Amino acid sequence: MTKNKKNELYDDSWIYILLLTTLAILLESLKSYTFKISGVNITYSIILLPIVFLIANYITKKYSYKRCVAAIAISAVISVCFMALLSFALGKNLLLSNFTGEFCAYVVSQFVNLTIYYFLLKNTKPQMILVYLNYSFSLITFTLFYTILNLNMILLDDFWTKYFIMIGIGFIINIPLTIIDNTCKRGRDIKK
Repeated sequence: MTKNKKNELYDDSWIYILLLTTLAILLESLKSYTFKISGVNITYSIILLPIVFLIANYITKKYSYKRCVAAIAISAVISVCFMALLSFALGKNLLLSNFTGEFCAYVVSQFVNLTIYYFLLKNTKPQMILVYLNYSFSLITFTLFYTILNLNMILLDDFWTKYFIMIGIGFIINIPLTIIDNTCKRGRDIKK
């Protein structure tokens, strides 16, 4: 919230909701681009995922729980619309199974992240280790839902290798994001 000339609070949360939505679309766009580690293809979206959690946590911290729920809902719906539009534009078949894994993984992991983070904000003085564990658990949730529901990879030989490599990359990325999260100030909607 920023003050305008009349000393009224201006609600600028829409900027962060737009940023979260853009990152959710980028997350969807990067899923088909991969790099190899130990002979296993890893998607580039795993690098962006912790940043999506950081933006959602910032919305919760700065504005409110309700605003973050709205942001998650908006970004999830627009991401699905983007996938449908992209399928239509590329002339691909539009199958419900193409949406379920990513949508469920995104929504469930975001709400896991939001619920734990909000609990930490309301009931504790969030320590960096608790915030780091929240990011890590949310990443594990997303990766598990995504690989099982969307990619149906549980039967492949390299499932666990890919899973643990993706989690390891996320754990490393979570370290600076936890530090950034710790430096963000709380907003006016959350009582101290």
